Amino acid sequence: MKKIGILASYNGSGFETIQKAIIEKKLNAKVVVVITNNTNAGVLEKAESYDIPYFIINDKRYPGQNIDDKIARLLLEFGCDYIFLSGYMKKIESNLLSAFPNKIINTHPALLPSIYGGIGMYGRFVHEAVIKNGEKISGVTIHYVDEVYDEGEIILTKELELTNDETVDSLENRIKELESVAIVEAFEKLLAKS
Repeated sequence: MKKIGILASYNGSGFETIQKAIIEKKLNAKVVVVITNNTNAGVLEKAESYDIPYFIINDKRYPGQNIDDKIARLLLEFGCDYIFLSGYMKKIESNLLSAFPNKIINTHPALLPSIYGGIGMYGRFVHEAVIKNGEKISGVTIHYVDEVYDEGEIILTKELELTNDETVDSLENRIKELESVAIVEAFEKLLAKS
């Protein structure tokens, strides 16, 4: 059974998607640790409710220390096979990437590669740009993380057509639903290969 570590900054909805798929026996895996950089993150409550160990690691708690080194050591200690970024809002540095080559997975709320990826392109900003540019199609990309935002190798994409009266809110909600499906499918694919 593969072990998954979660990095999250807020509510960790992707973590919840994975956990639900594990409980429903769709994924033969186990979330073994949750790490956040935010003391007020909703993901902490979720981790506690599932009885999963969780840690808060940030510069305020560990001033002058290399945060990514600390995170990498913890993930190695828990024997993680994969790391999933569930709305983790910090850049993953090279020391963490080298500890888990092609094992750190992110989800992006648009089709990559495109102008809707990179610095500043996350959450609602992506949907606002997609609608402003009059796109007819958007979607979700699950990809490996590398040194450049949203440029890692793509694991899978799922797309949807925008409606004529699409709003940022409606697109955000539809993408979130699609993202849940994509996350589970991506892990099914990864787990089948390993």
